[in-house]
Amino acid sequence: MKKLPVIAFCAAALCASPALAALKPGDTAPDFTAAGSLGGKDFKFSLKDVLKKGPVVVYFYPSAYTGGCDLEAHTFAEKSDKFAAAGATIIGVSADDLTRLHQFSADPKFCAGKFPIASDESTKIAQSYNLNVTPPRAGAKDVNQVDINHAFIERVTFVIGKDGKILATLSSKTDGLSPDQHVDKSLEIVSRK
Repeated sequence: MKKLPVIAFCAAALCASPALAALKPGDTAPDFTAAGSLGGKDFKFSLKDVLKKGPVVVYFYPSAYTGGCDLEAHTFAEKSDKFAAAGATIIGVSADDLTRLHQFSADPKFCAGKFPIASDESTKIAQSYNLNVTPPRAGAKDVNQVDINHAFIERVTFVIGKDGKILATLSSKTDGLSPDQHVDKSLEIVSRK
């Protein structure tokens, strides 16, 4: 009878993703290209190409249409003009599929077409940044009561300089930052550059 909890514990341990440490300031940001959405329309993002224009804020988030992610997207949209004035580009990245991203990107309550968001359904981009990814959770639903059937990428924001080096790594888990504080801190950093 006592073997069942041990077996369940071992199975859970095998399925859990290992604790990774996100890339840190001074590291070279892994280059990536990804399909995404801008204002509900197809968008192709290339980090290499965008860095030619200036610094880039790459923010990873767990899922569209969830509390913290909604707040973060809305705050980035509200302050997108300030990022543009600082010469910075914003890109959000999640494991959401393009259908969800098209809706979220165009939604006036969230991204409002102010900046692109990219799909990392395979989570290869997140893994290249050493981010923790958790498998889909049975029964997980978004704020609209729609099933969430994709992996969850931990919330981490990277501010990347024009030279491709990471200037800052902002994490909810290690820094205790709320989603909107990710926006404020990254804006503060790009405004100094």
